[in-house]
Amino acid sequence: MDKLAKLVTQIANTPPSQSLSTLSPLHLSLIPFLSLASALYRPALHCRRLLYRLGILRQHRLPVPVISVGNLTWGGNGKTPMVEFIARLLVDSRIPPLILTRGYGGADEVKMLERHLQGTTAKIGVGANRAAVASEFFQRYGYMCREKLSSENSNCANSYGDQIGAAILDDGMQHLSLERDIEIVMVNAMVPWGNHHLLPLGPLREPFSALNRADVVVVHHADMVSKHDIEAIEAMVRKYNELVPIFFSMLASLHFMKVGNISYKLSLKDISHTILLCVSAIGFADSFVRRIEKMGPMHVDRLDFSDHHPFQPKDIDRIKKRLQKLQSEFSAVPIMVITEKDYYRDPKLFEHLDYEVHVLCSRLQILPFNGCEDSFTKCLMQHLELRLSV
Repeated sequence: MDKLAKLVTQIANTPPSQSLSTLSPLHLSLIPFLSLASALYRPALHCRRLLYRLGILRQHRLPVPVISVGNLTWGGNGKTPMVEFIARLLVDSRIPPLILTRGYGGADEVKMLERHLQGTTAKIGVGANRAAVASEFFQRYGYMCREKLSSENSNCANSYGDQIGAAILDDGMQHLSLERDIEIVMVNAMVPWGNHHLLPLGPLREPFSALNRADVVVVHHADMVSKHDIEAIEAMVRKYNELVPIFFSMLASLHFMKVGNISYKLSLKDISHTILLCVSAIGFADSFVRRIEKMGPMHVDRLDFSDHHPFQPKDIDRIKKRLQKLQSEFSAVPIMVITEKDYYRDPKLFEHLDYEVHVLCSRLQILPFNGCEDSFTKCLMQHLELRLSV
């Protein structure tokens, strides 16, 4: 299945103008089948949205503001780092947040969020039925009514202790069963729209017209592309949502943790002039590898697996063989580097490889916008206050 997933991903991420020149005959042979599936997917999307619009399928309204963080395309758009960023922003604003997430792939992202937000007022609810999960948390902790969260009463928020003040809907753009007050759409600057087709032929989970629902658009990995690429992304967004605020973000590398002793932090400079193997099972591995390469290692090799891939003994054997090959080739002991998401999927998995394993720790950072770094925060809070005043 991993091989098929890679083939489909390559097709989806190849721009239409390059498909004939870059895709293999095997790739091209899959396109008719994928095209048929995409043709069926489009009316299914339309029918689903129509059922919600007609009230046949019910939308739940939570008693607190809901901030949805989602995307138009699959994986690697920075949703989870943005969820954490917003959670910290709300905590700092004395509005205890509840993160609602489905918990894919062994809940690796959930475990990472739990560690990062430990000791804060943020809470994390996991489950496919987000409304039911939210209801359980409201019963347990209570909630701050919308009136108490309005701008003129915001100073009172701290007196509500552990009560939930807002919900953050992780991967929420297509989760129509919950009403939301703010729709944030993340875009991967390194591969924004792929081949412009709907799933499974392309990476689009909805047509481009869905951009008109966005209250805020954030272009992630904006530091990894050219100004021309950024302008092209902005032009596409403006085509469907002329007035939406557009911001830019990056995943800032902080330090490394050492597997087996994660309390021990390593500087980013510690991998300079080393031989590295990047192993990842994330939505968009290119961004991870590119950031590692910028740190100045002597050589970088990579092994990519599908998003949320549960590593098996055969995968560990494959990793060991690659590390042994690197050691033989360069006459130096290589270091393996993984993402936090991969580490938290199974923290004990990489402790017995006989090689050092470093975990790259990162955090989303909003890039300056029109010379102002806090404009995203101001925009988000203004949207929140506007919704609360309605």
